[in-house]
Amino acid sequence: MSNDADLVISIDKATVTRSGKDLIRDIDWQVEPDERWVLLGPNGAGKTTLLSLVAGRLHPTRGTAHVLGEQLGRVDVFELRTRIGLASVAVHDRIPGDETVLNVVVTAAWSVVGRFRESYDPMDTTRAKALLHQVGIADLAERLYGTLSEGERKRVQIARALMTDPELLLLDEPAAGLDLGGREDLVRRLAALAADPDAPAMVLVTHHVEEIPPGFTHALLLREGGVVAAGPLEATMTSDNLSKTFDVPLRLEHEDGRFTARAS
Repeated sequence: MSNDADLVISIDKATVTRSGKDLIRDIDWQVEPDERWVLLGPNGAGKTTLLSLVAGRLHPTRGTAHVLGEQLGRVDVFELRTRIGLASVAVHDRIPGDETVLNVVVTAAWSVVGRFRESYDPMDTTRAKALLHQVGIADLAERLYGTLSEGERKRVQIARALMTDPELLLLDEPAAGLDLGGREDLVRRLAALAADPDAPAMVLVTHHVEEIPPGFTHALLLREGGVVAAGPLEATMTSDNLSKTFDVPLRLEHEDGRFTARAS
């Protein structure tokens, strides 16, 4: 078994309690550097709380959590966060609408939102442009963030999350709010990223199996703050486990690397 220093994420019996309520409870979870995980569960299952924990935004009330070899509660979380790429609604809400797309991405190099007086190396600008090209929106570099469609904003957020060459990439419901075309485009691009051997370890939060990109390797299913099942994707993503997770009889199908589910 790998030790904590070799793992991207190592969580042991972690519980997060707020106002007397356990948001997540007795979570055990380990992530290797080359793994791509999906966190799946209904609303209120604890997905975002768990993601906030591994992003260094929360500490466990009980148990321990190591991220990138560092134990939460015994590390400078501000330094740790520079090693983690995060795309979430919380990040989106902080981005000024009158910021150019290029600046939205490049400012991640200083871990700030909104360009002010900081100066950037030409290499930073070059990397930001390359990332915009990678996510398919290089032509939007000079557009204002506030003028973009929801799908375009999601891709800008992913480019920003990758700007610091993170060791861990966290994506909190990246397809939320997208129409069918936007979702399928995003899933395709995330599949390409998952297939890149140089890409960081990835964790994607969703409550729709249709949003799981091909190339993801593992799944953690949550319900009411606890783990229903966890492990390699094809062994974990079963009709039985999914039915337990959502508390409704479901039939899961898997074809051409994609999942679909419906009531049975």
